[in-house]
Amino acid sequence: MSKIEIRSPLPGTFYRASSPDVPPFKADGSVVASGDTIGLIEVMKTFQEIPAGADGKNIQFLVENEEPVMAGQVIAEVEA
Repeated sequence: MSKIEIRSPLPGTFYRASSPDVPPFKADGSVVASGDTIGLIEVMKTFQEIPAGADGKNIQFLVENEEPVMAGQVIAEVEA
């Protein structure tokens, strides 16, 4: 079974939910489809959705909510 890395397309702050009072887009262990949003990157008050980019199962996040990330940094891994 191979792992697919989901990387940040740009530097900023990673958010797992669209708002603090709603559940995360995906929880650890969830199944994902390629078009599913797994989080948001915020740069200067602008938010960009991060799609899974691949179908898979058992998503594992490698960064915490509200953690700064760099462009190209692995945010999560999914089993293909």
